[in-house]
Amino acid sequence: MEEAAVVFYAGPFAITSIVITTWGIMLFLGMFCWLATRQLSLDPGPLQAMLEGIILLIEESIEAVSPGYAQQMMPFIGTLWIYIVIANLVGIIPELHSPTGNLSVTAGLALLVFLSVHWFGIRNEGAGYLKHYLSPSPILLPFHLISEVTRTIALAVRLFGNIMSLELVALLVLLVAGLLVPVPVLMLHIIEALVQAYIFGMLALIYVAGAMQSQQNVQGAS
Repeated sequence: MEEAAVVFYAGPFAITSIVITTWGIMLFLGMFCWLATRQLSLDPGPLQAMLEGIILLIEESIEAVSPGYAQQMMPFIGTLWIYIVIANLVGIIPELHSPTGNLSVTAGLALLVFLSVHWFGIRNEGAGYLKHYLSPSPILLPFHLISEVTRTIALAVRLFGNIMSLELVALLVLLVAGLLVPVPVLMLHIIEALVQAYIFGMLALIYVAGAMQSQQNVQGAS
């Protein structure tokens, strides 16, 4: 995949087309949420019913993995899921590339998950959260730390690799077959974009849920 083009410079920082696309997604989501929630009603219309269904689905998914913590985790996990879905689907728009097909973006998302895991863990269990790094033996501390780093890297590389390869395959198919197969390629892109967003969000949810219940796991192991 070609390198993101530099649009302009902000001092020493190069603002690429990927950054512009990411800003556009953030602006779109912000404006959409503001407009969609201006006139909420007890008798919802089609748009409100759809949004309530999406929120309920996300909440039920969180509750299934981490019972009792859905309200606490909903803002982060829900936002992560929705952003990645939109970012993955942007690639179907001509002349645009999915931000998640750029390793810098997926690394940033993975780093955000990494920080959020520990923030939720400490918020829920206090300093006692850190004890799980010494369980069942302090000798395993280096292995726990290596595990944290490797799973963060894997989280970033998995999403980047899948979205990048998806766009490359779509480009190659269109070059070979022309406009004879646009609909199947489009459907493949949409399905894969949704699947990869779900996988990333579910892994993030599992990591955060594990951190919030780490003290229970330590006590169970002892």
